[in-house]
Amino acid sequence: MSGVGESGGGRGPREGPVRPGAPLPTFRWEQIRRHDLPGDKWLVIERRVYDISRWAQRHPGGSRLIGHHGAEDATDAFRAFHQDLGFVRKFLQPLLIGELAPEEPSQDEAQNAQLVEDFRALRQAAEDMKLFEASPAFFALLLGHILAMEVLAWLLIRLLGPGWVPSTLAALILAVSQAQSWCLQHDLGHASVFRKSRWNHVAQQFVMGQLKGFSAHWWNFRHFQHHAKPNIFHKDPDVTVAPVFLLGESSVEYGKRKRRYLPYNHQHLYFFLIGPPLLTLVNFEVENLAYMLVCMQWADLLWAASFYARFFLSYVPFYGVPGALLLFVAVRVLESHWFVWITQMNHIPKEIGHEKHRDWASSQLAATCNVEPSFFIDWFSGHLNFQIEHHLFPTMPRHNYRRVAPLVQALCAKHGLSYEVKPFLTALADIIRSLKKSGDIWLDAYLHQ
Repeated sequence: MSGVGESGGGRGPREGPVRPGAPLPTFRWEQIRRHDLPGDKWLVIERRVYDISRWAQRHPGGSRLIGHHGAEDATDAFRAFHQDLGFVRKFLQPLLIGELAPEEPSQDEAQNAQLVEDFRALRQAAEDMKLFEASPAFFALLLGHILAMEVLAWLLIRLLGPGWVPSTLAALILAVSQAQSWCLQHDLGHASVFRKSRWNHVAQQFVMGQLKGFSAHWWNFRHFQHHAKPNIFHKDPDVTVAPVFLLGESSVEYGKRKRRYLPYNHQHLYFFLIGPPLLTLVNFEVENLAYMLVCMQWADLLWAASFYARFFLSYVPFYGVPGALLLFVAVRVLESHWFVWITQMNHIPKEIGHEKHRDWASSQLAATCNVEPSFFIDWFSGHLNFQIEHHLFPTMPRHNYRRVAPLVQALCAKHGLSYEVKPFLTALADIIRSLKKSGDIWLDAYLHQ
């Protein structure tokens, strides 16, 4: 067996790609595992070994996203995130440094090879059923009803005046419009609407920028990490929330180290004060602006500015500047409640902790659960009640989740994996129960260990 670098034999890992037609050096997992360091990242896709160390900074999804799969088999993640695999493979070729040795398994660690094989067969079945093809009418209707709500809210104030009743109705309608815009830009960010990635990106910039006032690049930067490593500390931004909230394994860690920045045994109570009300109004606004400025995303900044210009030009004539600002804050707070409850009901109650290097299907199933479907819940949640299907197949158009769900259930039943489906109100209550449980675990560890 030929090796690379520190294992002796063969060329060093920084001498460039394999020449076309030259025999590929072979590697063992033992060798690959050593290359998961900042500035030294290898990964495996379809049994081929790639050195992404220098290229990671140019990765369209960001260096963190691809770096999270360092020293792992990233085959299923590669297929999950990309539509046109043939096109993307052109970028991989210059990074190729070898392949797995013939006697090496395709996956490292104690992963279930049969589960991996069955999941890939399931994905192929979904492709054969054309479940990755979007319905233009479905997404046109989504955009149409968002624009209609924006117009309706303005007409309420224009025709009825800026009294409390029409203002309250307008704020509610705008909040629903904002929530549905989150869902639509989410679809576009996952490239599940148009066949061309470029069209998805341009449309996402419009929806995220002009309709919401946020950066599409910022959202994709944090959200793709969440999909790559859901509920994994320091890889999933959605659960890396300490020291404000303690989730999963961080409860024991903070307790043992006697860390008490906040009364964590009451976090399920102060969650209502600083969680749902302030996420989009404060956290997202600040983080989003900082990202656009630091990363010099000037196009996104212009799109976001166009949202604020439109909003205030529309409502300042009726309310004046203070009143229009109050309306904006009210909409953001209402929207923030929707965002927190809908996006976290599928994740916070599930397993949260450090990297365990599971296969793609197992890692997604461990971190997600579903909520019972209905026409209203499907619409209200943007089909995020099918969180399991969405995480397994992020580029699948959401109107096809119902069709793929029975196949996923059969896979889970065959391999003894949990496929959890909850009533809507139970899922919401489980967020609070999970926070309380984590707080109690912290307090017990703090007092007794």
